Amino acid sequence: MKRNIFMKFLLSVLILLGLLIFIVGGYIAYISIQFYRLPDQMDLTSEIETNQTASVSTGTSYTITTYNIGFGAYTRDFSFFMDSGEMLDGTKLAGTGSKASSKDVVLTNTNGAISIASSFDADFMFFQEVDIDATRSHHVNQFQMLKDTFTGYGSTFAHNFHSAFLFYPIFDPHGATEAGIATFSKYQMSSSIRYKLPIDESFPWKFFDLDRCIMISRIPVVGGGELVLINVHLSAYDEGGLIRMQQLGLLNTILEEEAALNHYVIVGGDFNHDIASSIHTFSTEQKVPEWVYVLGQDQLSEGYSFASSNTNPTCRSTDMAYEPGVNYTVTIDGFIISSNVSIVSVNNIVSLGAEDVNFLYSDHNCVVFEFSLNA
Repeated sequence: MKRNIFMKFLLSVLILLGLLIFIVGGYIAYISIQFYRLPDQMDLTSEIETNQTASVSTGTSYTITTYNIGFGAYTRDFSFFMDSGEMLDGTKLAGTGSKASSKDVVLTNTNGAISIASSFDADFMFFQEVDIDATRSHHVNQFQMLKDTFTGYGSTFAHNFHSAFLFYPIFDPHGATEAGIATFSKYQMSSSIRYKLPIDESFPWKFFDLDRCIMISRIPVVGGGELVLINVHLSAYDEGGLIRMQQLGLLNTILEEEAALNHYVIVGGDFNHDIASSIHTFSTEQKVPEWVYVLGQDQLSEGYSFASSNTNPTCRSTDMAYEPGVNYTVTIDGFIISSNVSIVSVNNIVSLGAEDVNFLYSDHNCVVFEFSLNA
């Protein structure tokens, strides 16, 4: 009798184990079959919407902004499950959220980010972490919201995250994602090309890492030449920094090619590196996170320099809710410019008049850069 009970128990365990193996194996097969990488040098020119007709001129001041809008999830109390850190007293921290708490939050944050960007009536705008259709942003099409607002701009979009349903974390899955970077211009974009960047292809991290890219849009300059706008979002979670160095190497190669043609070049976006000597600048009760790397002037191609500011930070740690003076903050958003581009001003936006917008709608702050092209 006892033997029969034991055999039934053993059979039940084997059935459950077999079922678990079938489910896990089936899921791995599903994400593997769905997985793909976009090809290099995708021509997006035909996909430019409402392209404008004007050209830019030398000796005139223009404004460009860059803003990582964080897929609309980052209220000040949001933390992200992939981020971890440590307090100065040694307390370990880990983020928890994998998606926005509600669709209303996504709409509020996206509209808030749009309101900030609108304040500057910029000639050009870069956005990162823009979702088109994603579980994490409750299927809000943020790119469409941007286009609906900025009707006097041409716009172009490059995918850098297109995943099958990621069933992690188990109790709050990140889900399926279609997202990317977007460029808006009041001036004619004669072309727009998506270049792929090196990424971590190891299992299982390749399913969680973005399909990193840069998007190069070209603006004709009156009298000849081009203003080359490069929208970037480099890797963040890269142990040892090897992938980042490969990405930077490719970017520098492109910059060298553009310099040889005497083009005006502005690279902007989320570099996921300290680009303003700000690693120890801002008050914090946290240790410097492992993901913070410094990108120095000596790592740029000859003839290029940073247009960035360390007066205010542009990114906060997301291993905890935001508390001013507690979270680690740093400047990782801004611009790289060629020597024939002059800086008028660079500002990291933490307030609009009396309104405090510091990390209000995203874990990043908007950066506004005023510049001119040298004759």
